[in-house]
Amino acid sequence: MPQVRANGISIAYQDHGSGPALLLCHGWPELGHSWRHQVPALVAAGYRVIVPDMRGYGGTDAPDDVGDYTILHLVGDQVALLDALGIDHCTIIGHDWGAPVAWHAALLRPDRFRAVAGLAVPWSPRGPQGGLINMARAQGMDRFYMVYFQEPGVAEADLAADPYETHRRLLVGASAAGVTTSRRWPAQVPDVGLVQGCAPVDVLPDWLPEADVRHYADTFARTGYRGGLNWYRNLDRNWALTAPWHGVPIGVPACFIAGEFDGVLRMPSMDKALKAMEGLTCTDYRGTTLVEGAGHWVQQEAPDAVNTALIAFLRGL
Repeated sequence: MPQVRANGISIAYQDHGSGPALLLCHGWPELGHSWRHQVPALVAAGYRVIVPDMRGYGGTDAPDDVGDYTILHLVGDQVALLDALGIDHCTIIGHDWGAPVAWHAALLRPDRFRAVAGLAVPWSPRGPQGGLINMARAQGMDRFYMVYFQEPGVAEADLAADPYETHRRLLVGASAAGVTTSRRWPAQVPDVGLVQGCAPVDVLPDWLPEADVRHYADTFARTGYRGGLNWYRNLDRNWALTAPWHGVPIGVPACFIAGEFDGVLRMPSMDKALKAMEGLTCTDYRGTTLVEGAGHWVQQEAPDAVNTALIAFLRGL
């Protein structure tokens, strides 16, 4: 993958096709590889598709300081990547953790990100009560997985003990195959840790070939997991940093896509966040697509449905 210096780090990225630019942001614990089914379809539809490994992942630099992973850094990376590639503006599309990056990019820099599509994680604006981690701890949710991720070194050791088993269990556990067979990974992490708390996987589902599991596992075995975990360690800091935008809606065209079995949609207040996007927190909302039979990794589990929804959204801009 080519690399470019942007926002003080080296960013590895894919760049395919020509036409209006699209920037695809992956989530945790993944890589730009998670968009492998979207790239050819979007290029064939007439777009230039740019897919970075996000800060802390894969071929992109992973700074040592936890404080270098705030939402402002993550949005800044995308702006700087556009600058480095000579792109004035684009549509930004994000999945999982990449979705909050995309939503915030559209909120903070609508001049550069003219439209936004979020996958799996609805736009959830800054609330008045404080950061998510402090709120979870105040409610006694000390084993909530995001809280479990806070202590440096703990989750790293858990996940890195066997990267192949980590990705095999976590990817299947959050998919429709995991949710519908009661193999979902636990929101409350047991004493044995997150990976061992997930059910073993006997047979991989059709959407997740062995080669893809190996690709993720081999990459994370080389890089470790600290970079991606540091995103979670800035959740409360992000709440403080985004105070100037409290109550400001996203004004660019927006849409949301998720699998019907995605566990994120069943988290507290997600139903309210989804409803609020319809004209309240997003003033130019173009609709929600719930993909039948898919779980959290919707663009990998149901690529044709996601590609159809994305291209319809893009054609309407």
